[in-house]
Amino acid sequence: MSDLRDAFERQAVSCDDLGSPFTATLLRLVGERLTADHPVGAFLFDWPYDTFRSGAVALRLAGALHSLVLLGKDSELAAVYPPASLDPEALWREVSRALRAHPEHIIGWMDSAPQTNEIRRSCALIPAFHLVAEATGLPLVMSEIGASAGLNLNWDRYALEIGGRVWGPADAEVRLTPEWRGGLPPRVAPEVIGREGCDINPLDPCSAADRLRMLSYIWPDQFMRIANTKRALEIACRTGNAVAREDALAFLARRLVPVEGATRVIYHTIMWQYLSLGDQAEGAAMIAAAGAAATDRTPLAWVRAEADAGGEGAGIVLTLWPGGEERALGRMD
Repeated sequence: MSDLRDAFERQAVSCDDLGSPFTATLLRLVGERLTADHPVGAFLFDWPYDTFRSGAVALRLAGALHSLVLLGKDSELAAVYPPASLDPEALWREVSRALRAHPEHIIGWMDSAPQTNEIRRSCALIPAFHLVAEATGLPLVMSEIGASAGLNLNWDRYALEIGGRVWGPADAEVRLTPEWRGGLPPRVAPEVIGREGCDINPLDPCSAADRLRMLSYIWPDQFMRIANTKRALEIACRTGNAVAREDALAFLARRLVPVEGATRVIYHTIMWQYLSLGDQAEGAAMIAAAGAAATDRTPLAWVRAEADAGGEGAGIVLTLWPGGEERALGRMD
């Protein structure tokens, strides 16, 4: 029992740190007060402890409850969700009731791991891609590993605003406003002439069910994040970008083929850790081999934002061929 409570408390701390006091309170209440005398409680207490963190069990439950609100299945639960004022006792009363009232929906929802396709990762990608476009002077062919619904394939259709300056279309429907520290990236006009992603479980931005699943995992008190994601889903549905149901190595084999007069850009954010060590090594070797054969007319860029030993968050790294220079560009939380 204490193991489950510890898992929920760890996730609550992360929610506090990342600006969601509502979700932090929700998870703490569940961790402290959940009992096993009903189907959802019994299901959670039977969850294997060694997969609490890797399986994101706390976020699965938070998403399942949020989905009830988004679907309009529980008006009493919706009444204590944002934008309502946070009242822990009222929240627990309705959450406890909802856990007993909707066991089949909640347990069924928790069968799948969270998938959000966080578009704020483009805050790290957009500056990197402007650097690549400036360095090579060629149009870009984008290839994203672990693309989910393909929302970050549309990075050039978003506006990144830093200190009153904008990278991307000034009238973009999606506007990203990160807390930025350090020097500013170059501002060029990248031309994207091709884009494709892969994922082992791609989501369809035009599917109501897939949209609901993605939105359910966004914390309910992060209103701007929800609004931007809805706009990004609309853009992705209109543009129809391809996200293949394909593993990373098969995708790389296709997308590393040289394109005359264009820069191939391989990129990924917070996904490399989900590959086996063998696949990580093979993938990196495939990229390096393609880079070694790159020319000024067929350059290759590898952009990644992944957890590393450099501290909190993820390191943003660019390797550019020919030459193979590796640059640490910064960090994102």
